[in-house]
Amino acid sequence: MNERDLLISEYRTKFGAEPDAAVRSPLRVCPLGAHVDHQDGVVTGMALTESVNLVFGAADDGYVRVQSRDFPDEEYFHIDQVPEMVPTFWGNYLRGAVLSLQRKYRLTRGIRGVIRGRLPIGGLSSSAAVTTAYLMALCAANELDVEPQDLIRFSHWVEREFIGLNNGILDQSANILSLDGQLMLMDCRSETFEMVPRSSMMPPFEVVIVYSGISTTLIQTDYNNRVDECKVAAWLLQETAGLPVTPFRDVKLRDIPREHYQQHRATLPGRFRRRADHFFSELDRVESGVAAWREGDISRFGAAMFASGESSIRQYESGCPELITIYETLRESEGVYGARFSGAGYRGCCIGLIDPAHRDSIKARMDRVYPVRHPDFADIYRVFFSATADGARVEPV
Repeated sequence: MNERDLLISEYRTKFGAEPDAAVRSPLRVCPLGAHVDHQDGVVTGMALTESVNLVFGAADDGYVRVQSRDFPDEEYFHIDQVPEMVPTFWGNYLRGAVLSLQRKYRLTRGIRGVIRGRLPIGGLSSSAAVTTAYLMALCAANELDVEPQDLIRFSHWVEREFIGLNNGILDQSANILSLDGQLMLMDCRSETFEMVPRSSMMPPFEVVIVYSGISTTLIQTDYNNRVDECKVAAWLLQETAGLPVTPFRDVKLRDIPREHYQQHRATLPGRFRRRADHFFSELDRVESGVAAWREGDISRFGAAMFASGESSIRQYESGCPELITIYETLRESEGVYGARFSGAGYRGCCIGLIDPAHRDSIKARMDRVYPVRHPDFADIYRVFFSATADGARVEPV
């Protein structure tokens, strides 16, 4: 029995009815564009075959009742009485999805559902995938025709305003807009995107995902601190360059013309200079990497990924010993075109693009290295392989 059939069976048992539909909401990777979306940078993304799956039915009584197969307890409330956010609770994303839609629409129906994510790891934006699944189910139940760009904004509101994570729109965009075999190129300032086709000259590749065993929410890490440091760097550059000073809440490194950054970067205190250096060099890597993708040069694309990984460690100063071990092991493995931390780089996993012919040797090398260096995670770290996929969809059951 496959994943969806298991969820349908559990739905029937729990609710005594057939579900109306299902949402497949994929996890995502960002090969290039690390840590720049929250500064209105330019990013890339692609969705994976691994996904969050939700089977659901409309609830005319207005109640939301969802069971997660990954966490205990069920979430149960009326759409007119949404509970407050509770730190680290899995149901926060469902609560936020209802509130986000209610900012524009009047919801009359709730949903009943059973949800599960196939990879229990951080760094692939499972939170965005879960939020999108809830949003799509609520829209379907209430017969709302919502444009993809609006779904992205609704999902981003949940994480930024309800959960309290100062992220950008990369995760939601890749989750919703991706097309199988193509690279999403997103300008986070203009919110415009392009799907860059895979060149016929490009050799086959797969995505390797190595889970460190570390799992914690981003708001328990330095993620928000790094965002603030980028904003301070932008603020200082505005002042030094004699540019109009933007209020701190709104200022972004994308506000700084490159020539002003180059002229005044030396005036920035150390850590703020490093954050700015990462931002502007990462934009260069996105540009060169996308050019390589168009030409089918996966080796050059992968080299940009490796450089992004180095900058994330040295300039952005994200990472932890476990993730750095994974990154360095992938870098030293034959058949890995490129690799870097996935997500914020404080927990979760590293990802890489690989030659499928080397799948077994890549896993074997990781199995030799990682458990020895990090024995506390020897029993829970994992190596996964995935193909690319389309973005989130509502599908019949």
